[in-house]
Amino acid sequence: MSLRDLYPIPDIDPCWSVPQEYNALFDWEFDEGRASLMHLYQKGKDMQWDAVNRIDWSLELDPENPMQLPPEAGGLYGSPIWNRMSEKDRIELTTHAQAWNISQFLQGEQAALLCASKIVTQVPDLDAKFYAATQVMDEARHVEAYKKLLEKFGVAYPMTGPLQELVDQAMRDSRWDMTYLAMQVVIEGLALAAFGTIRDIAQNPLARMVNAYVMEDEARHVAFGRLSLRDFYPQLTQAERDEREEFLVEACWLMRGRMTDAREVYRALGLPEKECVEWAENSEITKLYRTLLFQRIVPIVKDIGLWGPKIRKCYEDMGVMHFADLDPDQLGRDDEKAAQDFDARRAYVHAVAGAAE
Repeated sequence: MSLRDLYPIPDIDPCWSVPQEYNALFDWEFDEGRASLMHLYQKGKDMQWDAVNRIDWSLELDPENPMQLPPEAGGLYGSPIWNRMSEKDRIELTTHAQAWNISQFLQGEQAALLCASKIVTQVPDLDAKFYAATQVMDEARHVEAYKKLLEKFGVAYPMTGPLQELVDQAMRDSRWDMTYLAMQVVIEGLALAAFGTIRDIAQNPLARMVNAYVMEDEARHVAFGRLSLRDFYPQLTQAERDEREEFLVEACWLMRGRMTDAREVYRALGLPEKECVEWAENSEITKLYRTLLFQRIVPIVKDIGLWGPKIRKCYEDMGVMHFADLDPDQLGRDDEKAAQDFDARRAYVHAVAGAAE
């Protein structure tokens, strides 16, 4: 099935071309590499999985609330617009809004697939190339999984403008660390927080399972970015670090403003777009979600050493500085444990079913 056929927005281009200008670097040393990255590379090999077999695709989404999220999780819940709607229209809005969310996950995963392949080509060290190669496979699997999930929604959405803008910057910049910064820190960090919301709050087992398994991989990807950038940034001048902090500030504000802005949904459903956006922007659930989105990014940025006055002020203004003391390594271990718990529950269910036969 072509997801483009599921877009309610007409005239979507079949592909997006981003011109590239950077050097492909070969490493002739073939040394043993950094122990931390080689350990992560081995872990990446050991933890490969098959999206077809590990996920139980016989499970279905709920016809009225696909991921079975609390009604108040919707940005328009309780608004005059929501109150005027029939039950049928509310179900349609809920389905489209959740599909829009998963669509951005899918679009982001394809962006990560291309960025990881760019890192393989561009990064100077072989150990980083090795790990990035495992990430390419991970991202392909994530695209596969989210595509299969979206097919069950029966509707999908293209990449939003702000996400496309950030991906464009990550792809075009000739400096390898800027690709890391945009993708491994900002986009992957935001994605981890968004995935975690569904994994922990949704009641639909399929939606929870897909996000839990993707998060297991993404925790390694973020660790890869942290290890690489933490080694590299002390080598830069203060002016070079300042430039990267300015990029981070702009990227964080850009994504904060549109990660919850589903105006494409309102437009597709013929709802009053301006009124919907204004209500959703000021709702308490949106404010909370925007805060939670940064629980992964803030401690990572602090860890890699981009912790100057501009970035600290940005996070203070966003009200997310309290995340700075979180331990990224512990968060990653928790993500792996959550995925293992899903495996254990599925194995138990199969064992009980087999014993009953």
